[in-house]
Amino acid sequence: MSYLLEMKSITKAFGAVKAVDNVSLRLNPGEVMSLCGENGSGKSTLIRLINQLESLSGGEIFIDDKPISQLRGAALRQLRSRIGFVFQQFNLYSHLTAHQNISLALEYVHGWNKAAAARRALELLDQVGLAEKASAYAAQLSGGQQQRVAIARALASSPQILLFDEPTSALDPEMIGEVLQVMKNLAHSGITMIVVTHEMHFAREIADRVVFIDGGEI
Repeated sequence: MSYLLEMKSITKAFGAVKAVDNVSLRLNPGEVMSLCGENGSGKSTLIRLINQLESLSGGEIFIDDKPISQLRGAALRQLRSRIGFVFQQFNLYSHLTAHQNISLALEYVHGWNKAAAARRALELLDQVGLAEKASAYAAQLSGGQQQRVAIARALASSPQILLFDEPTSALDPEMIGEVLQVMKNLAHSGITMIVVTHEMHFAREIADRVVFIDGGEI
C-alpha cells in the first residue's frame, strides 16, 4: 500500500540525547493525526524533520514513496511548497499587512503574478474569517488573529500536508477557541494534518488518530 507520508525508523540526536528515537509512522492522504506528550518529549522535533527544519540522524522519511532526507536547493523548496507549517509564534512580518504577509510568499517564493497572489490572499483571509483585517498590521491584530493569518499563509501554496506546532500555546485562553475553530474547519477537507497539541479535547475531537510520544518514542 502507498502512503502519502511514511517515517521509517527515524532518529534525531542532539549530542547524546535522542530527541526522536526510532519512530515509524504512516499517514494516508487526508488523515488527521494529533501528536501529544509532555514538553521535551520530541513532538516538535518530529514534525520539524518532515520539512527538514531539522536534519535526520537516522532512518528515512518518504513522501509519495520518495525519500526526502537528501533533497537540496530547488528540490527542497518544491518539497516545502507541499508542506505548510504553522509555528507556536506567529512569525508575521510586522511591517506588512495581513494581506501582504500572505501574498508576498506567493509572489517571491512560488512565482505568482501580483494580481493572482492578491486574489488568493484575500480568499484565504476570508477562509479564516479575517477578510475585514486585510489591511491591518500585526500590531493591530490580537494573538488569535495573528495565528489565523499564519494559518492562511501556510495554506497559500495549497499544501498536501499541514503541520501545526502547538499553534495555541502562545495565546491567551480567550483567543484559543477561534484558532481551534479554523483548524476544525480544515480537518477532513482533504489536507493531511499533523497537530502537536496539549489540547486533549480538541485532539480527540478532530483526529483520526492520537499518538503519544515520550522520551522520543511512541
